[in-house]
Amino acid sequence: MRQKNHVLIVLGLAWLTFLFPAGLYAQQADEYGDVVEGYAAIEPIAAELPPEDIPFLPRQFRQLWLGMGLDELQENLTNDHLFNFRGPRDVSFLPIRQQSLVETTGSSFIRRAFFQLRDGEVFIMSFTLNPVILDHHSLFTHFVERYGEPSWLNPREAVWENGETRISIERPLTVRYIDMGVFNDILEEASVNESRHVQLRQEFLNEF
Repeated sequence: MRQKNHVLIVLGLAWLTFLFPAGLYAQQADEYGDVVEGYAAIEPIAAELPPEDIPFLPRQFRQLWLGMGLDELQENLTNDHLFNFRGPRDVSFLPIRQQSLVETTGSSFIRRAFFQLRDGEVFIMSFTLNPVILDHHSLFTHFVERYGEPSWLNPREAVWENGETRISIERPLTVRYIDMGVFNDILEEASVNESRHVQLRQEFLNEF
């Protein structure tokens, strides 16, 4: 659990600067109140199907996909009318191994979008949608009809995963794509770093 929390903290640093203000989050939470109540009594469930039996999950949204490079990402965002991409000023380079973050606002259906890259390739795509135009129930129903029941469901998120790709519908109304190969590599590296940190700490304590 400690290792998992360490990984979540590392990944979370990339997003903290861009989180919604508390007042806006509270307002959006009210908008989803009826849906949250509907999920309140549902316990989280784990997928019972083996990965090979889970339906195909897309790794692409419009002309954006997991694994694409930074230059192509910027070009496609510029050419897509759903995004208000401003070029290099929407790109941040993170103090984490070969990672960068692209953040842009959107129009109509999309409010904001985030793309996290490692070694120059996208491994996380996140799209916060406009709940005035699209509601959570319609989005969730569409996903179930197209990809089957979620692998994991709780009041905060619904997750579809097949070992290679993870797609989640989260609150506020957000769709997130994750390349599980890259993500698992980060988990392993974080585990090694955590073990090394514990070892160094113990060695230091032994000096006393």
